[in-house]
Amino acid sequence: MRGQISSILRNYSFLLTKHSSYGFRQAEVLNRSIHPSFQSFRMMSSNERSNDPMNLTTDKSNYEATAGTMKDVKLKIIEKMGLQFGYNPLQHSREHLMQYTPKSIDELPPRSMQDSFTSAIIPLSTDVKLREKYVGFLGSLRIGRLMEDMDLFAVWVVHQHVLVPNLQPGIPLPYTFVTILVDKIDFTEIDGKPDADIRLSGHVSWVGKTSVEVVVWLEQRRTGKWRKITRALFLMAARDPCNIKSAVVNPLVPGNDEEKMILDSGESRKKRRQAIQQFDLLKTEPNAYETKLIHDLFIKTIDTKSKAFNKRILPPGCVWMEDADLNNIIFSHPEDRNNHNKIFGGFLMRHALELSWALGYSFSKRRPKLEHISDINFIKPVDVSSLISMNAHVLYTELNYMEIVVIAEVYDPVSGSQSTTNSFYFTYSVADTLPQVIPKTYHEAIWYIDGRRKFRHIMELAVTP
Repeated sequence: MRGQISSILRNYSFLLTKHSSYGFRQAEVLNRSIHPSFQSFRMMSSNERSNDPMNLTTDKSNYEATAGTMKDVKLKIIEKMGLQFGYNPLQHSREHLMQYTPKSIDELPPRSMQDSFTSAIIPLSTDVKLREKYVGFLGSLRIGRLMEDMDLFAVWVVHQHVLVPNLQPGIPLPYTFVTILVDKIDFTEIDGKPDADIRLSGHVSWVGKTSVEVVVWLEQRRTGKWRKITRALFLMAARDPCNIKSAVVNPLVPGNDEEKMILDSGESRKKRRQAIQQFDLLKTEPNAYETKLIHDLFIKTIDTKSKAFNKRILPPGCVWMEDADLNNIIFSHPEDRNNHNKIFGGFLMRHALELSWALGYSFSKRRPKLEHISDINFIKPVDVSSLISMNAHVLYTELNYMEIVVIAEVYDPVSGSQSTTNSFYFTYSVADTLPQVIPKTYHEAIWYIDGRRKFRHIMELAVTP
């Protein structure tokens, strides 16, 4: 089995290394070009795209699912954490487990990527009742449901990595695992079907002192072979049993050259995230090119002859950003909770994705195709019974692509206040050229620049042409 897992890790080592090659692009991209023109990418033939590792067909029929079904995974997590079944607004205290939480990394044995490798099946081919949850109104697979499963599965992968020596049988794992963010999610050309089994596989790809990066990929059995649908990177935080402070986890030691390559690229991804934070528009002003871009958009929307700066004119083929949005309110229930009585991150991901798709549909008048998901941030936990306000906005368009952000906020109906809990960025495409989104205010202009950066980064283009 370890030999099979080594083969699987080799197949994904190049993929992870390719992802890490983005490195400091978000920072470096401000000054130099990285890839060929966007038009070249757009005109890429199907034959060229088939050479991308995300589109390669894999046949790993030697293993089906080491952890059983996703239902089994959920039950195993509850059992390992020592949690109660069923909903109770007053959870049992886990404070007694604090004594078992390791205080330093020296107490924990190192682990390899093979130790954390695991897989699980969503049995859509045989479970007709389950299939109803995964089918969309057009008969296609609901990607939002899969996002929920991937989030839960990432937690299960971390469970395989963490090993506390001398933990007596019957003592629950003295940790709490929380999703911090979800990195770039790409999709292949494979259209998922709601009546064929789906396999989730994953392993730990990088480990910090208290954080764990997990790679998760989805495959569906088609014509007797497992074909990749998507791949995502989750960054998880390890916390103590009461979720009060950070907790150390087992260090990751590569077992071979392939694992070393993945681990090194994980370190590069960490540095990339740090570099991106330095260029956050909340901390730094737009660069010279972006400042000129904002000014050009302003000039485009006024009558330069009259010099009436307060009168804005919408150019032909354009849409005001304030008119390219869609909102809804979600009331969360106990069935939407995670194991710690907080709203499950996957639940929020699903609703954000489906709202973004609805906005893309209404904006373009075409059914949009999801190309990428990027920069999903979990800022604050959401309590059960919260009113969740979700606001979707088209931030940027280029040719037939659009960048959409969804902001999730907890809404207090008594005071009317809102507190941001999550942000999600989605890239969609349609068959026709889209109208240009035009900001009216400086606040919208900064959001426009942010959307443009996200889009060009995800498409591997230079922010400054």
